[in-house]
Amino acid sequence: MSDTVPLARSFTERTEVLMPTDTNHLNRAFGGRILEWMDVVASVACRRFAGRQVVTASIDHIDFHAPIDVGDVVTVESFVFDTGRTSVSVRAAVRAEDPEAGEEWEVTTAFFTFVALDDDETPVEVPDVACPDDDQRGLRDLALDDRREHREALVERIDAEQEEADG
Repeated sequence: MSDTVPLARSFTERTEVLMPTDTNHLNRAFGGRILEWMDVVASVACRRFAGRQVVTASIDHIDFHAPIDVGDVVTVESFVFDTGRTSVSVRAAVRAEDPEAGEEWEVTTAFFTFVALDDDETPVEVPDVACPDDDQRGLRDLALDDRREHREALVERIDAEQEEADG
């Protein structure tokens, strides 16, 4: 195993047309289906990066900021931006578009943690992330900033809900 792997090796993208079987009773994207697509794309990014099987260990908080309607094009992008000893941190972002109207919008971003496994399904060490150029450093910095902002926003929301409950 190499000591480092470039972030770019992990970059993974999936594009789908939202079909009726992927929707809820309002003909909008079923959140569970979008989360499934995110998990699959994130796991592929991790496997490409670690060169091993991986399992999902956790998913940070997720909010859906905009709907996706039947027929919209959905793109999930993911890449590894940080590692621990056996864990891999991945950013997965979803955007949607209506190609006929020329409109595109952000839907959600979440952060996944995966654990790499050996052939006996025991956690195994992973390489560090290398960012040999400005593009890769920019993606890593984006992910680190986004994750920090997500965590800060969640803490603020929890604090506000607690104040309201105490109130």
